[in-house]
Amino acid sequence: MNETIELLRKRRSAAPIMLSGPGPTEEERMLLLSVASRVPDHGKLVPFRFIVFEGEGRDKAGAIIAEVFASQNPGANAAQIAAERQRLAYAPLVIAVVSRAAPHEKIPEWEQVLASASVCMTLTIAANALGFATAWLTEWYAYDRAVLERFGLAAHEKIAGFIHIGRHAGPRDDRPRPTLSEIVTNFVI
Repeated sequence: MNETIELLRKRRSAAPIMLSGPGPTEEERMLLLSVASRVPDHGKLVPFRFIVFEGEGRDKAGAIIAEVFASQNPGANAAQIAAERQRLAYAPLVIAVVSRAAPHEKIPEWEQVLASASVCMTLTIAANALGFATAWLTEWYAYDRAVLERFGLAAHEKIAGFIHIGRHAGPRDDRPRPTLSEIVTNFVI
């Protein structure tokens, strides 16, 4: 069977808490970002960008997430705040894919958002092809303007996904998948 098809057939997400190092090398990281940016892009608008969280950057981002969570949840206990601080700390590399979709005279915003989603999936597949495990997540802080502003996002920018990349020992269970008969319709006139 074709290697690409086999990779797609076997790809499974891994919970970030199950990911460990070593993460991608600098060369691998640049390859991943380069490959991920080669998605279909109607109008060549490049309606996406990346924020790379690794090393101390993950800790600083976690501190921001925890701080915003604590300010919005005054009844939160220390364990809850500590859990929020760890959100980006498990995988050695987390890449946020930022959607920069905006009104355009010819290209619908929806198509720009789809390009950003394609970046997330391509990044996920490329990382798996290099032998890493991944998780594509958003979570509450991907939608929180206070967090996003502190991460440097402009008012029109949104997070398409946080791609957690690391190593995972052992097999990953698959989730139940629908049968093709449940999701495929043949159009007949």
